[in-house]
Amino acid sequence: MAYMNQDNKKKIVAMAKPILKKYGIKGTLTVRHHSTLVLNIKSGKIDFTKDSTDGAHSCQVNTYWTDSHYTGKAKKFFAEVIAAMKGPKFFDHSDAMTDYFHCSHYIDINLGKWNTPYVLEK
Repeated sequence: MAYMNQDNKKKIVAMAKPILKKYGIKGTLTVRHHSTLVLNIKSGKIDFTKDSTDGAHSCQVNTYWTDSHYTGKAKKFFAEVIAAMKGPKFFDHSDAMTDYFHCSHYIDINLGKWNTPYVLEK
């Protein structure tokens, strides 16, 4: 059963914050429903709209497809931040074919929010 608490989040924040700073991204990490670690990206120096296939100013990032939907700096950023968000104790023994889901925690990344779009800083 997926489980994420504030103590685990603090450990992951220590790994993710330097990556956000390295790429000039401002974002927050939160825990949703004690099962999901969520990164809300508010603003930054990476133009995700140019690299994204849909060109949206705010969207939910599919963490399984960042390699094929993003290029360049955005692709490198997502690879590093997703690895940090998983943390050292991440596991995923899920099997969708038999409707069996078992992982340490889920990961969500949002670019902006529905009412506040991602802001590109120059």
